[in-house]
Amino acid sequence: MDGVLTLPTPDGDFTIIASQEAVLASGWTTEADALLPLVHPSLRDGVAGGDVLRRAAAAVRAYYDGNLWAPGTVSVRQVSGPYRMRAWVTLRCVGPGERATYADLARLSGHPAAVRAAGSACGYNAAALFVPCHRIVRSDGGLGGFRWGLAVKQSLLRRETRVPLPIPR
Repeated sequence: MDGVLTLPTPDGDFTIIASQEAVLASGWTTEADALLPLVHPSLRDGVAGGDVLRRAAAAVRAYYDGNLWAPGTVSVRQVSGPYRMRAWVTLRCVGPGERATYADLARLSGHPAAVRAAGSACGYNAAALFVPCHRIVRSDGGLGGFRWGLAVKQSLLRRETRVPLPIPR
């Protein structure tokens, strides 16, 4: 399928589905057919290769080479209700090495009581790594869930904790 690319990572093969404008879905799988249902039906006809797919692949490689900010530079397009869309934008503001709880995500997304909805936004996030839901943990510090497995989530968090954050200038 044009607009799909799979590349190896230390956490397993990572597949990206993109349009000409943005990443539509991604995750640690070799099965594009497993990712396609995560793409909103209104976006599925737009799956196409091109510059975004190349930039997304380069960002994934850069991430695993130590540039933890690289995935955040790639455009992402997801469609859902207003709360989830706001939560996905908020997730992109949680930087490498940072952690937020589901309650933090609910508050930062403008609905402090919507903790379950925050968890749901993480669960329905189609663009793993580019929208870093792996940085959201439970209030007790536990990992919570992760579509791609807790071993991958733990690996990502460990990788981000070991690398120092850049000093703002």
